[in-house]
Amino acid sequence: MRTTDPSRRRPVIEVLYVQDCPHYQQTLAMVDRVRTELSLDAELRTTLIVDQAAADQAQFAGSPTVRVDGRDVEPGSEPVTEYVLGCRLYRLEHRFAGQPEERWVREALVHAADHS
Repeated sequence: MRTTDPSRRRPVIEVLYVQDCPHYQQTLAMVDRVRTELSLDAELRTTLIVDQAAADQAQFAGSPTVRVDGRDVEPGSEPVTEYVLGCRLYRLEHRFAGQPEERWVREALVHAADHS
């Protein structure tokens, strides 16, 4: 579907996390599944944030953080004003969760594919 045009730029998906994050593996699996379902040739990078200096440098909003082409998948989450070396809570419609909504990841990947 979107994998054969060599002139297109590959979107970059980043999953940033801290050690022992209880939601990292589940989030990474969801991101990879969505990428596969969309037949999207995107580069998937994972980054372990090890200390506050790394959190500051990465402008890390907490673990796990998912970015597509440098933009956080959570609508309205940018700009990040506080960099946290810990878990992240995502504000969903009726509750909080430890990982982003699949819909946000899908929308970010579709947008990136359409603009690559």
